[in-house]
Amino acid sequence: MQAPTGQARDGQAKAKGEDDPTELKRVMGPGLLLLFIVGDILGTGIYALTGQVAAEVGGVVWLPFLIAFAVAMLTACSYLELVTKYPQAAGAALYTHKAFGIHFLTFIIAFAVMSSGITSAATASRAFAANFTTSLGLDLGAWGVPLIATGFIALVAAVNFRGVGESVRLNVVLTVVELTGLLIIIGIGFWAIAGGEGDVSRAWTFATPQGTGTFWPVVAATALAFFAMVGFEDSVNMAEECKNPSRLFPKVLLAGLTITGVIYILVAISAITLVPADQLGQGETPLLKVIQTGAPSFPIGIFAVITMFAVANSALINMMMASRLIYGMARQGVVPDVLGRVHAGRRTPYIAIVFTSLLAVALILFAGGVPALGGTTSLLLLCVFAVVNVAVLVLRKDTVGHKHFRTPTVLPVLGAITCVFLAGPWSGRDPIQYAIAAALLGLGVILWFATISFMKTAGQNA
Repeated sequence: MQAPTGQARDGQAKAKGEDDPTELKRVMGPGLLLLFIVGDILGTGIYALTGQVAAEVGGVVWLPFLIAFAVAMLTACSYLELVTKYPQAAGAALYTHKAFGIHFLTFIIAFAVMSSGITSAATASRAFAANFTTSLGLDLGAWGVPLIATGFIALVAAVNFRGVGESVRLNVVLTVVELTGLLIIIGIGFWAIAGGEGDVSRAWTFATPQGTGTFWPVVAATALAFFAMVGFEDSVNMAEECKNPSRLFPKVLLAGLTITGVIYILVAISAITLVPADQLGQGETPLLKVIQTGAPSFPIGIFAVITMFAVANSALINMMMASRLIYGMARQGVVPDVLGRVHAGRRTPYIAIVFTSLLAVALILFAGGVPALGGTTSLLLLCVFAVVNVAVLVLRKDTVGHKHFRTPTVLPVLGAITCVFLAGPWSGRDPIQYAIAAALLGLGVILWFATISFMKTAGQNA
């Protein structure tokens, strides 16, 4: 594939000692990056999925989160090798293109990642709108939630446009709020345990459907729990806006994953200690039940607001990721160059922000419910992760002129195998998730042909 024109301009600008007008501003240090990663992983998943996981395995609700953490760590090590080797935006799309050089595969991978981020953001926006109307006791009719969610996406787009510095600083505030909510759950749980309340023995009890054994229910629960672990991959799309990414990423990403993994396990243990699995698995507010049981005097409205902030954070970070992904694809010549334009004043990818925001609005107005979209997000990312784990092995023959992280060969091999396994129909996934994923990828194929036609036309007119 011909070298992208953006790269040629980069080289010319650097040779002249000038700032490249299409290069993003490097404003993220280790603290902001750590909060970005923790805030991206925490959020909608743990607040909503704890009960569903408990419904699959009973009291050992912490086990699927632990396994999901281990699977995520395998793939994270592959991402670390690649992002420190190629510290540029575009993430999985860039690695796929470098490893295989197949335009179609590169586009589909990028489209799958972008779709998962936008779908996640749209789902979080609808959850925000639903919590907003419920907490205020509003009844705005069938279009109330979609319209509020659309307005929220517009607000996210405005913050995104102002710049990554402003976006990540807002992320810091939202991350602290959602982290506080989870620490409240952990504190209530362990206070109850210390006071002799609850039943800690539940945390070691399986309660799976009769005749299924324990293996397959744990697999199904892990496939659910994995949705709560995704988000670490978004950080590689911020590589161009980080200071010294080749040195910074390994320790910060591994620390962020470890912090969230420990929090998830502690939240799961606290929840199951106070609320039996059969009750925890009912409804869509499992953590609210934990507070009502362990601290009935705690203001429920405050926790509802914390939940809104948590899903708001997920929406903000996913839209940041999606716009940077499209920007990086444009810089690599995978999509039309217009999507890589950077605003002269704000130095942000404003065309990419508008494009991804419009897609999010379309999902808010016309797509399905939260469970199906959440499962589809997990399914798409597991497929992408499998490709990334293979790509890191293929790219071992490609050398670069700087030091970078190198993961042991066995880890990407295990990562690819586990991702494919969790994405398969034997994992107990709802068939609707495969249908939505097929529809999204079908749209991707249509867009690929449209992109090829556009690029050919642009080449003829150049």
